[in-house]
Formats: sequence, C-alpha cells, structure tokens
Amino acid sequence: MKKLPIGIQTFKDIRSDDYIYIDKTEIALDIVKSYRYVFLSRPRRFGKSLFLDTLRNIFEGKKGLFKGLAIYDKWNWDETYPVIKISFKGSLHGKEEIEERLRGILRNNEEDLDVKCNEKVAVYEFFAELIKKASQRYNQKVVILIDEYDKAILDNIEDLKKAKRIYSSLPFITE
Repeated sequence: MKKLPIGIQTFKDIRSDDYIYIDKTEIALDIVKSYRYVFLSRPRRFGKSLFLDTLRNIFEGKKGLFKGLAIYDKWNWDETYPVIKISFKGSLHGKEEIEERLRGILRNNEEDLDVKCNEKVAVYEFFAELIKKASQRYNQKVVILIDEYDKAILDNIEDLKKAKRIYSSLPFITE
C-alpha cells in the first residue's frame, strides 16, 4: 500500500518515494496553456505549495517525474524555462525582516539560475535585474512562482495597523 504524503510539499519527493499522488497535471496544463498570470486562492493546507512545486518541475522539464501522469505526453519537455521561486514560508514580523528574507530568496534564485545581479540596489531593482538576466541567459520567458504571499500579513494580523504598514511598504507593492 502506498504511503500518504502528509506534510510533504515537494513533487519530486512524492513521486520518487512512491507516495499517493492525485494527478492534477491536466489542470496544470490547462492553466499554463490558458493564462499568462494566475492567482491561486485556496484555504490553508489545500495543496497550493505542492501545486506550485509541480508547476516548477513542469517548467524545468523534469519529464521523468511525470511518467504515467496526464501531462506526460502532452507537454514539450525539450522546452524548459528559468523559474524564480519565492516562498515567504516562516515567521515574518517586520519590514526589515521581510526585505532581508526577500533579498536572500532572490540571491538563492540568482545562484540557481547561474546569473549575477547587483546586490547593492534596492530589492525591487534586484528582482527586475534577476528576471532580465535569467531571460537573457536562457533565451526564454521567466516563470515566477510566489508561495505564501500573505504570510507577512497573517503574522501581523493581530495588529492591523502594523499589517497595513508592512504590506504597503513591501518593495514589490505599488499603489
């Protein structure tokens, strides 16, 4: 009998370690083919992180992980895309902490994508440069996956003024 993937949010681990997996790759294919931007809103613990990781593996062309799934013979596995994955998982309680976390996440993506950006600029400029350089390096559109986007607000929800102040001061939020 296959194991249940309780708390596992990594597509590769679920597929490689033979956990039960409900195939949502047909939905992923439909989303990728039908939309340029997608906002996924679901309750907590509803599989958003796993779904984003599944998308990441699709865009990175990890064909072997999809054997036996709906997308396997419908996706061009030879065409891969650079992926920037941003996850705000963890505790976030202030503007400086959020900005430092984002800068660290972007640095990790910079390393994963094998590009070099100017770290002395504002974080939103660093992000823009990362996108541009990844696109140039791989001669392909860049896929950006953002997980736990509401974490900073939820961590500060008891102090509504602080939550609003943090949200409005985030480097990637524009009015």
